[in-house]
Amino acid sequence: MKRQNKYRKFQLQQKNIEALEKENTRFKRVYSEYENMSNELWNIENSNGDPVPDDFINAMILQTSYLEDEIEDWLIQFNEKKADIKH
Repeated sequence: MKRQNKYRKFQLQQKNIEALEKENTRFKRVYSEYENMSNELWNIENSNGDPVPDDFINAMILQTSYLEDEIEDWLIQFNEKKADIKH
């Protein structure tokens, strides 16, 4: 059984992400970078190849967490904007 990628935390919000990507090119770039980094982290942690230095992995984890924070902020603003429109 294949292990799930723990870095893909926004899977339940794909509709909002797709909408944001259409209206905001900067969000699209940030989310694309997040996807690339999270996939690469998952691959590094689950490979049997040459070991990768912990400092490098920790730097990738830190950068991925910064991207997650930025994406979360955008999603919160997007959801608030949607809620305001409904009222």
